[in-house]
Amino acid sequence: MQDNDPTQDTAQLDSERNFRLLLDGLVDYAICMLDPKGYVTNWNTGAERIKGYAASEIIGRHFSVFYTVRDREAGLPETALRTAQEKGKFEIEGWRVRKDGTEFRSFVVIDALYEDGELIGFAKITRDITERYKAQQALLESERQFRLLVSGVTDYALYMLDPQGNIVSWNAGGERIKGYAPTEIIGQHFSRFYTPSDQADGKPKRALGIAQTTGRYEEEGWRVRKDGTFFWASVVIDPIRDDTGKLIGFAKITRDITERREAQIKLEKMQRQLAESQKMDALGQLTGGIAHDFNNILMIVSGHLQTLKRSMGADPRLARAVQAIEHATDRGATLTNQLLTFSRRQQVNPERVDVSTLVRSVREVLDSGLGRDIKLELDLAPQTWPVVADVSEFETALVNLVINARDAMPMGGLVRVTAKNIQCNEPSGEFVSISVVDTGVGIAKDVVGKIFDPFFTTKPVGKGTGLGLSQVHGFVHQAGGTVTVESEIGKGTQITILLPRAGTERAQTEMHMPQITSGSGTVLLVEDNPDVASASAELLTQLGYAVRWVADAESALNELERNGIDVVFSDIVMPGPMDGFSLAEAIKAKFPQLPILLTTGYSQAAQEALRKYPILRKPYRIHELSRALAELAH
Repeated sequence: MQDNDPTQDTAQLDSERNFRLLLDGLVDYAICMLDPKGYVTNWNTGAERIKGYAASEIIGRHFSVFYTVRDREAGLPETALRTAQEKGKFEIEGWRVRKDGTEFRSFVVIDALYEDGELIGFAKITRDITERYKAQQALLESERQFRLLVSGVTDYALYMLDPQGNIVSWNAGGERIKGYAPTEIIGQHFSRFYTPSDQADGKPKRALGIAQTTGRYEEEGWRVRKDGTFFWASVVIDPIRDDTGKLIGFAKITRDITERREAQIKLEKMQRQLAESQKMDALGQLTGGIAHDFNNILMIVSGHLQTLKRSMGADPRLARAVQAIEHATDRGATLTNQLLTFSRRQQVNPERVDVSTLVRSVREVLDSGLGRDIKLELDLAPQTWPVVADVSEFETALVNLVINARDAMPMGGLVRVTAKNIQCNEPSGEFVSISVVDTGVGIAKDVVGKIFDPFFTTKPVGKGTGLGLSQVHGFVHQAGGTVTVESEIGKGTQITILLPRAGTERAQTEMHMPQITSGSGTVLLVEDNPDVASASAELLTQLGYAVRWVADAESALNELERNGIDVVFSDIVMPGPMDGFSLAEAIKAKFPQLPILLTTGYSQAAQEALRKYPILRKPYRIHELSRALAELAH
């Protein structure tokens, strides 16, 4: 004879103990074990709570004690055990009796237990569903008064369905919302309220099936009125059962929430727009700050480069080196300008622009950038309205869009540029619509929302800066317009700019050729960065001006008291309580005849200052400085 393994015995004891703990923890379920004849052999805490018997009071007694007298007389306990034994399971809903004699409505499941093919007992689970049953009975009992109770409700369509889904009652709300009188709709199947596509998809039948099996069906979706119009509905379907649990129909509630849905969609759109605006504003602040510092660096390089260029000899290697540095500086200035345009912190020179004329004027540039395999078509409506925009930024934006379209068509294709007048509701007003449409690869949905972000690009490293479309975004919004994207993978992309129609005012911008004019007199240079000040002073000296340099606004005001200053040339961004614009205002108040020229690589104050003072954008060339100072003298 072999001894038992104590480890196995311990594991079995632990398993049994854990199982008992689990059963005792289920306080909402009465769980007990019966022997093959129906006597209770095990009892959990839930059974004690629901039925009132302690384990010591009930173990060993026959489970028929829980049944009503009428059910015992009808032989229901024996039928339950026999059915469970024959079919493996017995389920029923009915009245049961507690220890104190009160009755409760229960849902009972009895499972037969076998071991080696021999019946060893039954597992019985009982749940108290009295409250749910009472609610169902209250609903059934109120059916008689249903028409009176709901006839005055007009905001809800309340009606009953038979088990097959045919309408058996109808209220005033149903008539108001769906358009049918009771005589027109009672007896008809409720599926007629569904759209044709939902009917074809079997949605009405599926709704009843879900309500029947889960106890409720809820959804929102399109429904159809008698006149064929659609409305957005909130729908609830509840199954109704009799005392025996038999399905006798459904209660259906429908509410027209079209206006609420439209308001929700509008709110979500506004929230997305706000989030986009906040994101762009944060990016704008970051890029604007970067651009300011970078423009100062470029000013130092460019200023000293121009001095070197004017004084170097005829060495061709030195000339090539200077030319390369100059090209790199120009490229850096262009990238910085794109950053500032994106952030909408760039000073612009708006003027009245004829869109069709401008597009035709840059066609040669657009054609040259597309290559032989891509065709360019212009579809420009006659007499497009004028808009007010910076011509240079407009041209750059158009070129960026066309180049972007070209890069989306590596195997060639068609780019169409259209311009037309449109009247919009959102945004509201008269606009000129400029669209660039390509037949390229399209843009994935998860990428569309990022294409205007600075430095975002899907191109390989070295094939793009990611600033082209961000420049478009900045230009359009700075001009008071909007830009939208429509794209589908494999079917191309359409980017549309809407610019507001110009009023009757006219803005003029003169075109200047690079000319250098010598000057005379003393310039007060106000610049906090010594390296930038050195480069600027050198350019001023080359132009023939004497230079006095100070690093802040307070020192500038003190220097003006000494007299002998003919022009003030000040940076806008400076440390201390006064920036360049505030300094200009103080000088204008005390020395109203003294010419003032401001400069900046980036400043929020530049937009306000532009209306009162000329502003020179950093990094500037010597001919630009010469022209700006010459204009002040006139």
